[in-house]
Amino acid sequence: MRLHADFSQPVVIRPGDSPWLASPMAGVERCLLDRIGDEVARATSLVRYAPGSRFSEHQHPGGEEYLVLEGVFSDARGDYPAGTYVRNPIGTAHAPFSEDGCTIFVKLYQFALDDDSPVVIDTTRTLWTPGSTPGVEVLPLHQHGHEQVSLLRCAPGSHFTQPGNGRGEEILVLEGNFRDDHGDYPKGTWRRTPQLTEQRSYSACGCLLWIKTGHLALVSLAAR
Repeated sequence: MRLHADFSQPVVIRPGDSPWLASPMAGVERCLLDRIGDEVARATSLVRYAPGSRFSEHQHPGGEEYLVLEGVFSDARGDYPAGTYVRNPIGTAHAPFSEDGCTIFVKLYQFALDDDSPVVIDTTRTLWTPGSTPGVEVLPLHQHGHEQVSLLRCAPGSHFTQPGNGRGEEILVLEGNFRDDHGDYPKGTWRRTPQLTEQRSYSACGCLLWIKTGHLALVSLAAR
């Protein structure tokens, strides 16, 4: 399968644009955002676990990065409630499940070979730092080489600048909405921008964003 596999092209997927599809495991559904491969794939997805559902044990040959959006996601290492950000490096394995149901945002097979540090951050208990403009706060989650991952929290009525760079950006809108010269992005929107030019964005009601930058220039050979 190749879905939104041309990383030179921008993609915007708003809630309802992409269907939920059954996975090989009962009670686990996926909303595919981009994908190169079949069951083992370079992939970005939303994954929804029904209460009591589980996935069989599997390895992460290219690493796994996820953010728990709703409920509690679990594996043998612990329970990860909503707001938890996790990175499982290349070669790790687990058999995840959810007792009460959950939804996660997950990226697979997208780690640099030397990015080998596991990460678990409860973002609901971590201190934020002031951003570059009034009303904006930043919570850094991960940095490796040019790749940076963070949460951005914008107060109602705030403006924020998205700096230009040639290495791309992804945004997932976790709360609220924002807009820029190209459109309006409500909660649940995923946007991938390969060649970002500096632009001003605005949030009338406030928003919470997951943002990854600097990584799209390093797309693996399998994605080309």
